Amino acid sequence: MRIYSKRQRYTAKSAADLPTLPFISSEEAWFWFSRCQRLRLQGARFMDGGSVKRPCDPDDLARAVMELKRRRRIGTEHVGVLARYGFLERPPDPRRREEGRAARLWDEGLDRLTTVLKEKGIVE
Repeated sequence: MRIYSKRQRYTAKSAADLPTLPFISSEEAWFWFSRCQRLRLQGARFMDGGSVKRPCDPDDLARAVMELKRRRRIGTEHVGVLARYGFLERPPDPRRREEGRAARLWDEGLDRLTTVLKEKGIVE
C-alpha cells in the first residue's frame, strides 16, 4: 500500500490579486516610465507582474505628456528636459548654472503632469 503525502503546490499570484499602488509623485512616475522605456528600447516587453501593481501602463504617461503638449500646456523644451533627465534618472540640479533653465522646465513640466496624473488616480 502506497502512502501519498499532500504537497503544497506553488501557484503564482495573478495581477488582480496584487494591491494597486499609486505613485507618490509625478517625478516617481516619470522615472518609472523612463526605466520602462529604456528597457523597451533594449528589447524587453511590458508584462504585468512584479510585487506591486501600478495603476497605469507606461504608455499612459507618454500619452499624458503628449496631450499636455498638444494642448500647449507644456512645450517641446519641457518634453526634451523630461526625456533627457528621465533617461539620466535624476532631476536637473538648479544649483548648477548650466542646469538652471532645465530645472525650471523640469518643475513646470512635472507640475502640469501632476494635475493630469492625480485626476487619473496614477499619483496620490
